[in-house]
Amino acid sequence: MHKKILAEYEAEDFLIKYGIPVSKRFLIHSYEELMRVVKNMKFPVDLKIISIDVLHKSDVGGIRICHHMDHIIREYKEIMNIVKRLKIKNFEGIEAQEYVVGKELLIGLKKDETFGHVIAFGFGGIFTEVVKDVNFRVCPIDDKEAEKLINEVKAKEILYGIRGQKPVNFNLLKNVLVKISRIPLEHDNLIELDINPFVMNDGYGKAVDARIVFEE
Repeated sequence: MHKKILAEYEAEDFLIKYGIPVSKRFLIHSYEELMRVVKNMKFPVDLKIISIDVLHKSDVGGIRICHHMDHIIREYKEIMNIVKRLKIKNFEGIEAQEYVVGKELLIGLKKDETFGHVIAFGFGGIFTEVVKDVNFRVCPIDDKEAEKLINEVKAKEILYGIRGQKPVNFNLLKNVLVKISRIPLEHDNLIELDINPFVMNDGYGKAVDARIVFEE
């Protein structure tokens, strides 16, 4: 089976077509281009390696949070050194991305041999595999099923707000889950879709990192 993998930037473009909110970002191919783009962005700014060869960017130091222009210059050089040191062949560029604050969630799709496409939802971020607080539903789902999926998460109280924190925007979250669950209706060859994290707060939610795998 031949697979087509969409790394972060391409995967985010795909999500945008289906009405999934994505954080503001730019794919950079040179230092000069980075300088032009960053002048129109607010700090902090994330810099990320974009490559299908680097699935876990944090493991190789491929994600850098920059708080001012001096950080941008230093971290850009550091990332380029990582690319050279690891001899990354499928290097697409560096993504300059707005820094989004909120709860880090995981939203995904997987093609199961028994059930067909299923949607996954739970807590994401770098501790996803440790926390293991993720639940599944067969696609597609409606608004009621989306609500049930959300409420099955063990740490759901975090979403509703604890210690004075505001609850996340549940209407937007349910809307996003429903939209993602319907993507396989048009793409039966989709094997895997992974949005981790999808960052949510009381106002908005945005995909910050994504990866998609298709069967060809």
